Amino acid sequence: MATVIVGNPPDGGAVSESSRSAVSWPSIFAGAIVAIAATMILMALGSGLGFAAASPWPGAGPSVTTFAIGAGIWLIVMQWVSAALGGYVTGRLRTRWTGVHTDEVLFRDTAHGLLAWAVATVIVAGVALGATASTLNAATDTASAVGYATDTMLRSDRPADRSSAATRAEIARLLGRSEAMAANDRAYLAQLVARQTGLSTAEAQQRIDTATTSIREAADKARKVSSSIGFFAALSMIIGAFIASVAAAYGGRLRDEDELRQR
Repeated sequence: MATVIVGNPPDGGAVSESSRSAVSWPSIFAGAIVAIAATMILMALGSGLGFAAASPWPGAGPSVTTFAIGAGIWLIVMQWVSAALGGYVTGRLRTRWTGVHTDEVLFRDTAHGLLAWAVATVIVAGVALGATASTLNAATDTASAVGYATDTMLRSDRPADRSSAATRAEIARLLGRSEAMAANDRAYLAQLVARQTGLSTAEAQQRIDTATTSIREAADKARKVSSSIGFFAALSMIIGAFIASVAAAYGGRLRDEDELRQR
C-alpha cells in the first residue's frame, strides 16, 4: 500500500479540512448485518446441538456445569466467527480514503470494524439475553428446590392426612428466606412438620436440616452457573470486538492493495 503523508504545504498555508466524514456508515451497517446473520445461524446451530446433547433421562445428558461451560465456549466461537465476517466485509466495502497517512487508514479501518461489531451487538443483544435467561432459569431452579424440599418434609404414611395450601405456603416462605433461619422459626417449623407428618420433633428437625442443605446446594449451583455464563459472555464480547477490528483492518488493506495493483 502506498504511504501518503498529509501535512502543511511548504509555503506555510493551512490545509483545507475535508467536509466528508471519515466514517463510512454504509459499510459499517453492511458488516453489522452480515455479523447479525452469522450470529443467528450460529445461535440456531448451537441451540440444535444443545437440545441434541440434553436428555430428560437422569444421568444420560451432560451436567449443568458441563452444559454451562459448553454454552460459554459456543458464545466465544459465535462471536469469533460473526465478528470476523462482519469486520472483513466492513473493511472491504468502505470507500478508499485519499490523501491519508497509512497509520490513519489503519486506525479508521480498525474503528470501522469496532463500530460494525457494536451495531450488531446492540441490535442482536444475544449474549445479554442469554445471560438474562440463565439468571431467570437459575431463579426457577431455586424455587423448584424449595417446593421439592417442602414436599419432602410433609411426606406422611397417613394417606388421609393432607397439608393445606396455607401450610405449604408458610413452610415454603420459611425455607425460601435468604438469611439463616432464626431459632424460633426453626422450632416452629419443626413443630409444624411433626404435626403434619406424625413424626417426632427430632425426626422433623432432621428433615429440616436435609431440606435446608438441598436448597442451599441448588442455590449455590444456580449461582455458579449464572456467574460462569456471565464471565463467558463478557469474554466473548471482548474477543468479538478485537476480531472485528482486526478483520476490518485486514479487509481494508486488501481492498487498497487491489485497487493500487489495478492502476
